[in-house]
Amino acid sequence: MSYRPIISNVEEASNNEKDGLYEFIIYLADGTQCRTFYNRYPEWKMTNISRLLKTPCPICRKDFICKCMENFGGVLQQQIIDNEWLEKAIAK
Repeated sequence: MSYRPIISNVEEASNNEKDGLYEFIIYLADGTQCRTFYNRYPEWKMTNISRLLKTPCPICRKDFICKCMENFGGVLQQQIIDNEWLEKAIAK
């Protein structure tokens, strides 16, 4: 069975509106939390993603830093675009 991340919520952690830099916390349905960094100009683009070390990695089961979530950046980016998560997070 392959891992399929599903976003349940996104919240803005910090921003630098002048430079168009944003940091978001992504909550996944399995309880995993990820930190993502975005550049807004010229369009929204994910620049980095990392898993927050609150639960073991759902992919490799490591309880320390791993880069597994980088492999799912495209899947998460597509969900964020399709469900307009960034706009919802900024509006709060």
